[in-house]
Amino acid sequence: MGKRVLIVDDEKNMRWVLAEALRAQGYEISEAADGKQAMTEVSENAPDLMVLDHKMPAPDGMEVLRRVRGKGFTFPIIMLTAHGNVQTAVEAMKAGATEYLSKPFDLEELKLVIDKALRTGELAAEVERLRAEVGKEYDIEGIVAGSPAMLSVLETVRKVAPTSATVMIYGESGTGKELIARAIHQLSDRAQRPFVSVSAGALPETLLESELFGYEKGAFTGALQAKPGRFELANGGTIFLDEVGDISPAVQVKLLRVLQERVFERLGGTRSIEVDVRVVAATNRDLQQLIADGSFREDLYYRLNVVPIVLPPLRDRPEDIPRLIAHFLEKIRAGDRKITPDAMRALVEYKWPGNVRELENTVERMVILSRSDSIGVEDLPAEIRSGVALQGGERRFTLPDEGVNLEEVEMDLITQALERTGGNVPRAAKLLSLTAKTLEARMQRFGL
Repeated sequence: MGKRVLIVDDEKNMRWVLAEALRAQGYEISEAADGKQAMTEVSENAPDLMVLDHKMPAPDGMEVLRRVRGKGFTFPIIMLTAHGNVQTAVEAMKAGATEYLSKPFDLEELKLVIDKALRTGELAAEVERLRAEVGKEYDIEGIVAGSPAMLSVLETVRKVAPTSATVMIYGESGTGKELIARAIHQLSDRAQRPFVSVSAGALPETLLESELFGYEKGAFTGALQAKPGRFELANGGTIFLDEVGDISPAVQVKLLRVLQERVFERLGGTRSIEVDVRVVAATNRDLQQLIADGSFREDLYYRLNVVPIVLPPLRDRPEDIPRLIAHFLEKIRAGDRKITPDAMRALVEYKWPGNVRELENTVERMVILSRSDSIGVEDLPAEIRSGVALQGGERRFTLPDEGVNLEEVEMDLITQALERTGGNVPRAAKLLSLTAKTLEARMQRFGL
């Protein structure tokens, strides 16, 4: 079947001439005698191209053009204008017309313009399709990947996201478990509903229970009013339970009930609350070993481990490191910075015990502390520059040259970090991989 062309003109004879000429070229033709009919045709069966006369009873061609583009339709529109009306032509192009022709026009010229517009539209659609494919392969919700291991992870994410299955994400700290959880949520039919994240390992047992399930007024000292828990807040959406291996046995029982029956009671309450929540959990621990040790329920494990996703550590996907560095440079608006080949080699060969999170912090630190637009080996952190790696659970250090005053080196690094961050102690501490409290103590010691 040929491409469908909609001819919009209030002159019957003009519509007939155009329709006959274009049918002879193999196009399927539909017609509209005014702007109202045109909008109905577009809404009911959008054409591949529209030939639109400018001068018609209200709504005129310009108004139809604006309405069509306002509704998000991107098919080509050829505007027919009065002879010599340059201002109208310019206005039409600004409003989204693909091309314009001045009356009277040559039918052969119109055929050429239509053919060119359709081929350009097909090319644009193909470009968008290819961009979408590249996006699927390399970048889902900010997840930069090209290694076979990560592409396999992303393929699993795309398959499981549209379902309602519970997902368990395994991976070392800093591998991006929450990014994967967010991608699953965003690619699901729950994307417009809440995504609620809870770090179970960061909360004591009693506080975690109240955070997850909420509490009623008077449930404990200080509970002056009722408060909904994270499961209630995530109703209709997704809840991400990070560090699920650190949850106490008592809370595991309540979590198991939610997974089985989708109901729970607030702390201090008796009313059962029903929720529709998808659970995505994550851990950096060996749950089967925890089961063997008696600290994790086996039935809860099987409820959570419906679809397991294992994130590889960064040391097992070194081919992704240059991509990630480029991504982080763009993220902090330093895309013009260059990494020398020797520096890039050192970054790729480093074992990254802190994984992607450590890499991101390192890139930001290098950008702030480097003294030129080109980042070289001298700008790398000492542990990378000296070949420090986490091997067999022990760090290997290279000793400095004889005669180096380590206190002077330390004071100089602290001074540089403070200068680059405008005196912001927490930010400077982050650059130096210190806590703010430790940095303040050292500043005091050096009189800074």
